Amino acid sequence: MPFYQYYGRDGAGIPVQGRLKAPTTIDAREKLEKKQIYVKEVLPLEGWLYQDIKLFQRTKAKDLVLFLRQMATLLEAGISLVDSVRLLRGQIKNKLWKEALAAVEEDIRSGTPFSEAAEKQRHIFPPLMTNMVRAGEAGGSLDDIMERLAISFEKQYRLKQKVLSALSYPLILAAASIGVVVFLLAVVVPTFAVMFSGFGAELPWITQFVLSAGSIASQFWWVVVLFALVFPVSMYAAKRNRTYRYWKDYVLLRLPVIGSILRKAALARMSRTWSSLFSSSVPILHATSIVERIVGNEVLASVIRDSKVSLEKGESLAVPMENHWIFPPLVTQMVAVGEETGALDQMFAKVADYYEEEVDQSTDRMKSMLEPVLIAVLAVVVGVIVAAIAVPMFEVFDTIQ
Repeated sequence: MPFYQYYGRDGAGIPVQGRLKAPTTIDAREKLEKKQIYVKEVLPLEGWLYQDIKLFQRTKAKDLVLFLRQMATLLEAGISLVDSVRLLRGQIKNKLWKEALAAVEEDIRSGTPFSEAAEKQRHIFPPLMTNMVRAGEAGGSLDDIMERLAISFEKQYRLKQKVLSALSYPLILAAASIGVVVFLLAVVVPTFAVMFSGFGAELPWITQFVLSAGSIASQFWWVVVLFALVFPVSMYAAKRNRTYRYWKDYVLLRLPVIGSILRKAALARMSRTWSSLFSSSVPILHATSIVERIVGNEVLASVIRDSKVSLEKGESLAVPMENHWIFPPLVTQMVAVGEETGALDQMFAKVADYYEEEVDQSTDRMKSMLEPVLIAVLAVVVGVIVAAIAVPMFEVFDTIQ
């Protein structure tokens, strides 16, 4: 929330000045009026000293979905745009959203179109929304556009949550399994190693292997901790590199089972975005640029860039897609038909519906398959460790008897 320097007079007519914190200039003036200060001038204060620390503040996709749905409902009910923004600003609790909506409201009151006001808040409103809103303003159908946006982002949000849910379960189970194994090797096994050293007998090979692994784990446990700390930071820093993003997405898409789900989800997101833009009469070249930026997969984005070049040459959108492995024949054929019939928005909508359904089914199947597999792997590993400890103990007991 920004700071403002104000100049004015109090109720007795004495000149006053000071600083206050408020979302917008309008809010600052309202606060001063409540204090019975007659404002002459309110100026925003610049500089890092007057900026909020937003390190732990972030927005969620769910917040955008909720905003679009509520905005569409208010506009359909006949409430003006500025009043709709004001009402939503009063209800929302997220600080970043509240500040952004306050700035949007102030811009709209000063005569700025909603699309331009939203575009200034890029950390809140994605390019897909601002461009569709701009098309809606030009066609006088902003309420219809907000309804389409709400539906589109709701579907994309549900799809993303479905994929994250499917991937997080095996990852959590795998991490727990690794933690159990590391604990056994680093803590439990070394205890038995001291005991076995006093037997004086030759240990089975499986016991020797497990004891060696336990010795390594107990000595170099800090490597695992260091890797767990450094790896996320390095991955975050590498995200800015397009080459890294491309090869990371390439490897993920080539993985068995998981790669297929990620591929279908990326195609669904791409198709849904293209369909929304075309149905809002956004020009095809501009729509292609937007899809390239927000598709969320660098392998797919590289093909979309080639498709844009093809369009600029007056050629087909589908030709670069036909020559790349990430696009199945279903997509390229639907795109080709859409170009011939002039119904690309409908074709992409059908492709999006198909792959969203495919993702639902694939994630359910993956969950049902991976759960017993991971549990079986964990049981085998733990069983080997237990057997490696139990076998020599049984041999000792037999010797004693």
